[in-house]
Amino acid sequence: MLRHVGNRIPGLGQRPSSAAVAQGVFQRLYHERVVDHYNNPRNVGSFDKNDPTVGTGLVGAPACGDVMKLQIKVDEKTGKITDACFKTFGCGSAIASSSLATEWVKGRTMEEALSIKNTVHSVV
Repeated sequence: MLRHVGNRIPGLGQRPSSAAVAQGVFQRLYHERVVDHYNNPRNVGSFDKNDPTVGTGLVGAPACGDVMKLQIKVDEKTGKITDACFKTFGCGSAIASSSLATEWVKGRTMEEALSIKNTVHSVV
């Protein structure tokens, strides 16, 4: 029954064309900042793991297959994060959130960075 109804409603049950995606038809599903960080990720890369000012975190989500490595450089005198970078393997939202996280932590102390949560009321 649903198959017959779907055939009568234009576009229902069909994948979006690459032209529709390129035009941003489906961008409304994500906030414009998330889309921007996906299209133009910031701070992709790695720091020297032997640098004593570098801290490295690795996290994965087995359910969806995302893996993220986040590295920060911390100024030993001020305790502030001076730089951050990431490498993420996974979906677009994982890449975008990794990019945004590196922007959020720069210039913050470790305590401030640890207060960032993945909720609507996060530090912007």
